Amino acid sequence: MLAALAGCSSSKEPSQSNKDDGVFTYLLDRKSEWVENKIDTLPPLPQASNLLPFNVSQNTPLTFAVDKTSLSVGTDGVVRYVVVATSPGGARNVNYEGIRCDTYEWRRYGSINDDGTGWDRGATFDFRRIENGELNAYQAALYQDYFCASKLPVGNAKQIVENIQYKRTQSSINLR
Repeated sequence: MLAALAGCSSSKEPSQSNKDDGVFTYLLDRKSEWVENKIDTLPPLPQASNLLPFNVSQNTPLTFAVDKTSLSVGTDGVVRYVVVATSPGGARNVNYEGIRCDTYEWRRYGSINDDGTGWDRGATFDFRRIENGELNAYQAALYQDYFCASKLPVGNAKQIVENIQYKRTQSSINLR
């Protein structure tokens, strides 16, 4: 009996096609070769008639709006937009930004210059993690409510603009 068992445990070299090198990578664990689309020109400064307000928090005194003419969805999966944050006293921050749906990150491409006549690219920075739970966390609100679902843009620019315009958040759409 021992001889029979010994025969079963022969040390034959496995064929090359069956060789297990111990390396297995899940498709979703692979490092992507993502490249951001190049942004050469920034959109025109926003006009009041093109601003679409959206809700961030009931606790913030600021109001927020997206310029519907600036909104775009890149082939790189980044939703780009101009956002206007206005204080109760009328002070405004105007930024051109992008939200990367697959990584829950955002970046700034420019801010309105001091005299309000053009863009200042000195305010640019690379992608950063979106902050949750802050009073003025408008990027989180845009990501969750209008721009992204399942780590992808929810649609093209026209669909996203319509969702903001008609206050169709992702949570209200998913309840249908």
